[in-house]
Amino acid sequence: MTPKIYINGKLYDKADAKISVYDHGLLYGDGVFEGIRVYEGKVFRLAEHVERLYDSARSIRLEIPMTREQMAQAVNDTVTANAKRTGYIRLLVTRGAGYLGLDPRKATNPQIIIIVDDITLYPPELYENGMEIATVSTIRNHPNALNPRIKSLNYLNNILAQIEAVQAGCFEALMLNHKGEVAECTGDNIFIAKRGILKTPPPDAGILEGVTRGAVLELARAAKIPVQENALTRHDVYTADECFLTGTAAEVVPVVKCDGRALGTGRPGPITRQLRERFHQLVRS
Repeated sequence: MTPKIYINGKLYDKADAKISVYDHGLLYGDGVFEGIRVYEGKVFRLAEHVERLYDSARSIRLEIPMTREQMAQAVNDTVTANAKRTGYIRLLVTRGAGYLGLDPRKATNPQIIIIVDDITLYPPELYENGMEIATVSTIRNHPNALNPRIKSLNYLNNILAQIEAVQAGCFEALMLNHKGEVAECTGDNIFIAKRGILKTPPPDAGILEGVTRGAVLELARAAKIPVQENALTRHDVYTADECFLTGTAAEVVPVVKCDGRALGTGRPGPITRQLRERFHQLVRS
């Protein structure tokens, strides 16, 4: 089946889905987006994703020309049009087409784009055996420059870190913030477990508050696992009993090595396995 792409209220075949080369989203990365999952025909936590999209847009003074309810309906309708039972949604809003130049007033008619497709982030064996990550020199954007809580179309910060991860032979990079604290990975949030306590960096560490991150925190608290959101250093990661990453595409993936150091036993730990299973139960339900 040819994918159907939503652009401003209409569905187009993939080959016919086009926007202007003068769009500020293309020229300057001026726009916002969300990555969302579909499980068994149901869009996972759509309201949370839509709310974060509008928060990001408001932060960059981008007016989205439809209500949250209309946006959610457009996403569901596009999923239905693509007959996608399990898959991935990329929801984008650009500033729109205009003239060359940074002035956002030159761009009009924001473009709302919804893509429904498949995504495979990591090989299946990494979920069973765990993955290795490497700390990179590219730090997370300073909150006073471009706040990481804005999910913008300008992902060059993450891409540069991803290039370093690939050069180190890893699938993911551990990014620090401007204070040298652990922030997040290029596309995932990070968790560690130490003596039965689950720990993850707080929002003010310079992270994007992931929807999957929030779901895992809820699952941990429901399972009576103590949770702390506080500043972490690389020492905390190196000495952790367990480590895992969370993300829309990644879901819950264990980490067993960082910067060449084995973490814990060098195998996915019991808290990681428990939360991964609970997350699968959540999305299946």
